[in-house]
Amino acid sequence: MSNVITKSIKMPDGAEITIETGKLAKQADGSVVVRSGNTMLLATVVSSQDAKEDVDFLPLSVDYQEKFASAGKIPGGFLKREGKLSDHEVLICRLVDRALRPLFPDDYHADTQVMISMISYEENVMPDSLAALAASAALAVSDIPFNGPISEVRVIQKDGEFIVNPTKDLLAEANLDVIVAADKENIMMVEGEMKEVSEAEMLEAMKVAHEAIKVQCAAQVELSEEVGSTVKREYSHEKSDEALFATMEAAVYDKLYAAVSKQTADKSVRSSDVRAIKDEWMESLPEDHEYDGFLMNQYFKKLHKRAARSFVLNEGKRLDGRDFNQVRPINCDVDYLPSAHGSSVFTRGETQSLTSCTLGTKLDEQMIDGATESGYNKFILHYNFPGFSTGEVRPNRGPGRREVGHGNLALRALKQVIPADEDNPYTIRLVSDILESNGSSSMATVCAGSLALMDTGVPISGPVSGIAMGMISDAETGKYAILSDILGDEDHLGDMDFKVTGTAKGITACQMDIKVDGLSYEVLEQALQQAKEGREHILGVMNETLSAPREDYKPHVPRSVQFKIEKDMIGAVIGPGGKIIQEIQKETGATVNIEEVDEKGLVSVFSADKDSMDAAVGRIKTIVAVPEVGETYEGKVKSIMPFGAFIEFMPGKDGLLHISEIKWERIENMEGVLEVGEEIAVKLIGIDKKTGKFRLSRKVLLPKPERKKEQKEE
Repeated sequence: MSNVITKSIKMPDGAEITIETGKLAKQADGSVVVRSGNTMLLATVVSSQDAKEDVDFLPLSVDYQEKFASAGKIPGGFLKREGKLSDHEVLICRLVDRALRPLFPDDYHADTQVMISMISYEENVMPDSLAALAASAALAVSDIPFNGPISEVRVIQKDGEFIVNPTKDLLAEANLDVIVAADKENIMMVEGEMKEVSEAEMLEAMKVAHEAIKVQCAAQVELSEEVGSTVKREYSHEKSDEALFATMEAAVYDKLYAAVSKQTADKSVRSSDVRAIKDEWMESLPEDHEYDGFLMNQYFKKLHKRAARSFVLNEGKRLDGRDFNQVRPINCDVDYLPSAHGSSVFTRGETQSLTSCTLGTKLDEQMIDGATESGYNKFILHYNFPGFSTGEVRPNRGPGRREVGHGNLALRALKQVIPADEDNPYTIRLVSDILESNGSSSMATVCAGSLALMDTGVPISGPVSGIAMGMISDAETGKYAILSDILGDEDHLGDMDFKVTGTAKGITACQMDIKVDGLSYEVLEQALQQAKEGREHILGVMNETLSAPREDYKPHVPRSVQFKIEKDMIGAVIGPGGKIIQEIQKETGATVNIEEVDEKGLVSVFSADKDSMDAAVGRIKTIVAVPEVGETYEGKVKSIMPFGAFIEFMPGKDGLLHISEIKWERIENMEGVLEVGEEIAVKLIGIDKKTGKFRLSRKVLLPKPERKKEQKEE
C-alpha cells in the first residue's frame, strides 16, 4: 500500500502549491508530484550506486518534457507523439540544471538523472517556475547526497509592485520578468528579461524572490523528515594519493604561479606555458613510476586553479594584465557581408561574432506548436559555436543545449528594443556565428546583433550592449575580486558568471550562475554597478561605428507596406478560393498577406521592386475602395440583359446600367448597343438602401441633346 505524504506551501498571493510523494513512480530513488492550480509536474531522480572509473565530475542530466495530453492536445507531425525536446523545454532543463548542479558534493561522481514531466496543465499557471522545486523535492525524499534543498520562483514587476509566480496573463504588462533560484541562505541562479530597468530594481526582485524560496525550502525539509530520508547514502567516488599531491605541489606550484604571473593576453600562450610545465614534470619521472595518470592530471588542474586564483587575489591583477574593471580592446565593423540585408563583426579581445540580419515576410514567421505554447514568432535569433572558434576538432551535429541557451539570452536582450508587431511588418532573423571564443561569446552576440539590426535599418529604440562579470573569492580570508568582461579561463577558474545586457536607459536581460556558497547582496550590488560601467563603455565604442539605425534599407532589402482595411473587405481581397489575392501576386510579383487584427484587416505587402509594390497596393486599395454616389468610374460590361447591362465598375462590384440610362435617345432593345468586355465610363447615381444594389448611368456623362423647337403652324 502507498504511504502518501503531502506538504502544502502558501504563496505570497495566497495561492497554494502542494508536494506529494509516495503515490507515483515509487521505484525511482525519489519522486514527487508538485501541483499549483491544475498544473502538475512529476519529478523523479535516480542515481547509480557507484561512479564509473576515472570520472572527476558529476554526470548529471536534467530532462524536462511537456506532455501534450496534459493540455488536451495531440502532437503534430507524422508520428503524432512527443519527440525531441523543443527549445522551450531545453531552456527549462537548463534552468533546473544550473540551480541543482552546484549543490551536489564535489566528490560525488555517480551518474544521476533528473526527469520532470508536465502531466497536467492550466493555462494561467506556468510550469517553468515549479520545475526546480519539483526536482529538489525529489532529491529531498531520496537518499542521494545533495546539499539542498533549493527552489525557483518567477518574479515580475508590474506598476511598481513585485509579484511572485504571477499568472500568465500578467506577463505582457510586466517591465521585469526573472526566475531566481536559491537555497535558504544564498542565491544560486538568476535569469530574465527587463524593459530597461535599473540595477536597484533588479536587486530588489532578487530579494523578493529569495523570501518566497525560503518558505519552499522549509517545506522540503519537513517533507524529508516525514519521509525519513534525512540520512543519505554513503559513497566513495574519489581515489587519492596525498604523497603524490605533496610531491607535485612542491615541484610545479611555484612554476604555475610564475606562469600565470606573466599576464599575457594571448590564450594560446598561456595554455602553452601551462602545458610545458606539465610536460616537464611528466618527463622528469622515471619510466617505471607507479603514479596514477588520472590523479596526476587532476592534481595538476587543481594546482593550476589554485595558482591562478591566488595570483588574482594576492596581486590584485588579472591573467591578461587588465585591471579588474577593464574591458578588453573592441573592434566593430558593419555592412561586412554585401549580400546580407545587414551584418556586423564584433571583436572583443579573442572573442568574435559575425552576425547577419535577414528580413522576411509574414510567411517566414516561426510557427510554435507545443503543449503550453502555440502561435508565431517574428523575431528569431540563432547562435552557432563551431569547433574552430576554440581551435578544436568537433563534429557539427546541430545546436546543443548551450547554444540554445546562449541564443535565447541574446534574443531576450535584443527583443526589448525591437518594434512592436503592429509596427513591424517584417520577420527578423539574426544569426550569430562565433568565429573566435575566449569568454563572453553570448555578450558578443548581443553587441553584434544590435549593430546588425541598425545596419539593416530596423528601427530599434536604442543600441544594446552586454558584458559578462566574474568573481574570484576565498572563503577563508574573505577576499574577493569582481572581474569585468571575463576570459574563458576566468569563467572556468572563477566562482561566478553574471551576464548583464542593456541600453543607455537600463537593463534588458541578465543571467547569473554562482559556483560557491555565500554571495551577499552587497557583492551583487557591486557586480551590477561594475557591469553598468562596462556596458556603457562598450556602448560608447559601438556608437563610434554606428549609433542609430540607417534611415533606409539597402537596395536589395525587400520593401514592405502595411495598412488596414475594413474587416468585411478581407474576403473581397482574398476572393473565392484565394483567386483574387493569387492574381494580384502573380501579376505584380509582390507578396501579399492579410490577417484579422483588432476587428480590422491588416494587409502586408512585400516586394523588392517599388513598381510591383505600388501596383499591388493600388489593386488592393481599388478593391476595398467604398463606392461613392456621384463618382465616375471606368467599367467593363460583364453581361447584357434585355433591360440593360451589368457593369463591373470597381473590382468585385457590379452595378446595373439600365437601358434607359445608356443614351439620351430612346433605345428599343439591347441588340448591338453594347458588347461583353467593352469598357465604358459610368457614373454611380444611386445605391438601394435595402438591397445595396448599385445604379449606374452612362447618359449623364454624355452631352444632353437640345430639344427640337416645335414648328409653328403656318
